Amino acid sequence: MFDTNNIIIATRGSALALAQANAIFSQCRNTFPKLNFEIKIIKTTGDKLQSQRIKSNQSLPKGLFTKELEVALIKQKADIAVHSLKDLPTELPAGLTLGAITKREDPREVIVYRDQKHFENTNLVETVEEEEINHREYKSFASGLAIQDLPKSLNIATSSPRRKSQILRLRPDWNIVEIRGNVPTRLEKLATNSEIDATILAYAGIRRLNFEINKNNELKGDAVPDGINATIIETRDMLPCVGQGAIGIEIRENDERVAKLCQRLNHFNTQVCTEAERSFLREMGGGCQTPVAAHAVIQNNTIQMPGISFGTGTSFSESTVSGNLNEGLALGKRLANEIKDSL
Repeated sequence: MFDTNNIIIATRGSALALAQANAIFSQCRNTFPKLNFEIKIIKTTGDKLQSQRIKSNQSLPKGLFTKELEVALIKQKADIAVHSLKDLPTELPAGLTLGAITKREDPREVIVYRDQKHFENTNLVETVEEEEINHREYKSFASGLAIQDLPKSLNIATSSPRRKSQILRLRPDWNIVEIRGNVPTRLEKLATNSEIDATILAYAGIRRLNFEINKNNELKGDAVPDGINATIIETRDMLPCVGQGAIGIEIRENDERVAKLCQRLNHFNTQVCTEAERSFLREMGGGCQTPVAAHAVIQNNTIQMPGISFGTGTSFSESTVSGNLNEGLALGKRLANEIKDSL
């Protein structure tokens, strides 16, 4: 079926995107040892704009991180595009389709902050302008603290409206500040910028970068600054982004050669759950700029999916739906309609 064909895997160039692409590359090589696979790095518009400051109540649209990879597919300069599924719009360009969704990593969020033992004697001196010096002590805390345990009036860094809304729901006394960059960059900012007291990261991204949270709730890894603590946030407290933790493999429609390959890479339970979540997001009419979240799981051959959406101010609506495994798309629409009706 597959002989000497070359399969080109397109990906973004960030550390996390490369880690995901390498995971797919290894899976492909192990599954199809007679095929030749090649990773092609493509810089997207989202990557180019990542470090630029935009209005603090906005996030970069999902499509900015996928457009150039999709162009490569359409022009047949790549056969597979590897995406974080949460970055992939629910409506794909004509001629493209999701060929596979791989097994989901842990979709939970993590709150990351400075360790008290490491930073208790450290002060930060920052040059704000040439003639102005800002002195502010680092705020640091004991390891293992959850959101509810941390003190009042903290500056929590995130660029995600979804995270911001859910954080302020749990801790209306906290202040949200802007942060951008990849995971190592955000950790470095946390370690060196006293104006940031904590930040929220996806646990899946941490794990794919081979970072770990040890038994003392310390975050460890090659690119992790010293003295950083991390506590996992349960989904009952903060629902993840639609598709979080899953990798989406986008291919050309009617490319039977690659479609058959993708059948071997697809993870059925993850596909069922994320398709239900993406159906919810599609019906809500939103993307990463809209404060919505949903997380589907399969329990006893039944889909269970809570969801939430935030309106103006502090208003929000939440609901939970359940149904059979073949009802994912309908469940997503039902959840969205229940939430929209009560907003």
